[in-house]
Amino acid sequence: MNGPVRRTVALLAALLCVVGLAACAPGDRSWTDRPQAIAGGGPTGVYFDYGTQLAVTLHDRLGARFSGQRTAGSVDNLQRVGDGRAVLGFAQGDAVADAAAGTGAFATPIPVVAVARLYDEYVHIVVRDDSTVRTLRDLAGRSVSLGARGSGVEVLAQRVLSAAGVDVSSVHNAQAGLEDSITALRRGQIDAFFWVGGLPTPGIEALAAASPIRLLSIPPAVVDAVNAAHNGAYRQADFPVGVYGIDASTVTMTVPNYLVCRRDTSESLIHDVTATLFDARATLAARVPAAALLDRRQAIFTDPIPLHPGAIRYYREAHG
Repeated sequence: MNGPVRRTVALLAALLCVVGLAACAPGDRSWTDRPQAIAGGGPTGVYFDYGTQLAVTLHDRLGARFSGQRTAGSVDNLQRVGDGRAVLGFAQGDAVADAAAGTGAFATPIPVVAVARLYDEYVHIVVRDDSTVRTLRDLAGRSVSLGARGSGVEVLAQRVLSAAGVDVSSVHNAQAGLEDSITALRRGQIDAFFWVGGLPTPGIEALAAASPIRLLSIPPAVVDAVNAAHNGAYRQADFPVGVYGIDASTVTMTVPNYLVCRRDTSESLIHDVTATLFDARATLAARVPAAALLDRRQAIFTDPIPLHPGAIRYYREAHG
């Protein structure tokens, strides 16, 4: 084989590793030389806190330049991971399923895989304590924030309203992220807002401390109807008594939350990210309570998407 041919073969092999077979070089740490972004969420949500603290921890432990990004949420995060603007992203399981299938907000499938199932997120429908809104049906004709454009919150809010028999077009959608929704509710500019996040969500906790709030119930029949239409991605749940200073128990629904990456991301990178995620869990949980919910036994259940090979290698090592 002459010199030019050898060089061509070597170049093709390198390209294959970059675009689809990064797992063929599990010891490659060239990724430490490049900035790496983590798609989080709005500044008052759990995603942003978790992503920012994870970025700091990865920077300290791995010596790489990680940073957290402010985003609109799950749909935006998946798009950023898909087009390479972020190496990691947080996303709701229902949005992940849509991204993998190329449905809903995604015109084409995104080659997304999982690093870990992190925790279950609770669907919040927040109103002021003195509001006359008592049920989902009372939201018809009201001004409600269904979440920011490009967020998983928006997708889920529309599904919940439809399952409850509320015409989504009858709701005056303020279409705001969590921070703006909180401000608007406090000022009386909207009647309610939807949010999907871990407990407690910092921004809602601060809102409740300043002004009493209530959480609307999502009846089991509505949860069942949403599941029937969307592949059973949701579970019935209750907000714990005392959360956000609310004495009564409120029924709702949860959706699993994943940390995701592209299928072709470096195996070495994802192995080390996964290891750090678990090794630093106590450190992360000191600043982000939801991080304490990470469980290695549950983290591997990421249907409908598979785990990344780097994550699989970590879980196998951890289980001996």
